[in-house]
Amino acid sequence: MNALSRYVQKFSKLRVDRSKGKPAPHKPILLLSIIEGLTKNEIGENKIYITPELVATFKDYWHQLVSDTRFTPNFSLPFYHLKSDGFWHLQTTVGRELLLTSSHSIKSFSQLKQVVDFAYFNEDLFELLTNAHTRQILKQTLLDVYFNSARLDASHQLIGAIIDQILHEPSVVYKTKASTFDEEEVFVRSGVFKKEIPKIYNYTCSISGMRIITDRDIQMIDACHIVPFSESHDDTIKNGISLCPNLHRAFDRGLISLDAEYRVLVKPFTEQENFYSIKQFAGRQILLPTNKNYFPAKENLAAHRLRHSFI
Repeated sequence: MNALSRYVQKFSKLRVDRSKGKPAPHKPILLLSIIEGLTKNEIGENKIYITPELVATFKDYWHQLVSDTRFTPNFSLPFYHLKSDGFWHLQTTVGRELLLTSSHSIKSFSQLKQVVDFAYFNEDLFELLTNAHTRQILKQTLLDVYFNSARLDASHQLIGAIIDQILHEPSVVYKTKASTFDEEEVFVRSGVFKKEIPKIYNYTCSISGMRIITDRDIQMIDACHIVPFSESHDDTIKNGISLCPNLHRAFDRGLISLDAEYRVLVKPFTEQENFYSIKQFAGRQILLPTNKNYFPAKENLAAHRLRHSFI
């Protein structure tokens, strides 16, 4: 039996929970999501990280393929338990190995992220999945066996909806919805926020003007919440600014803030004056998005100043 035939058989007989009268869809949906990530080059090596794109695709596919309310779309279950099928392996985070091996399951999405660095396939399976022809055969096997040959819309529907909300939804509406988000959706939304804020600011630090363009998907400018999400539950554009890492840290720790005219405020502190000096930016007006609707909300800036005793 060649490798393709062997994995077609394995994909057809995944070890899934059948206690609810039919095969649980979690594992096949995870595999379909990974296949889509490979197709879109969102996954480029045999290290499957837990990314907002992968979790969003899992949620999108679940919405399209699963109507049975007896099942809930828990991403952490298949990511952990797929290892029982013999072709999926987990690389634990250094220092977390005992936490993983002492448990028969993963209790939550946050625990999964703490314990698992990435997962990886058997090398011969990964080789099949990186080939467009054999990848399609394995994808169709999953759809035929578990979902009656259903067809999938591969667009990032959830991410598209989140982008629209971040850019256009009033913060009061967004914050009301945030109370219903589960851990997985908060993770996806945080990932979208981290990508959209720098994009709106043309990948430029709004204070220093630093802009670094690379030929790889490497982000050098941070998305900074003005009011921390843990307090505000607000991922909308008006609660974000783009900052380079050192100024992001200074902003979060209250060394700097912004006044009502978007000028930089700097607290008194001792630093060595050099090219990287923070005090050089005192009084400078920040770079702002071209669209005024995306300017930081002045009430958020006022909350930041109050929090860090600038007023």
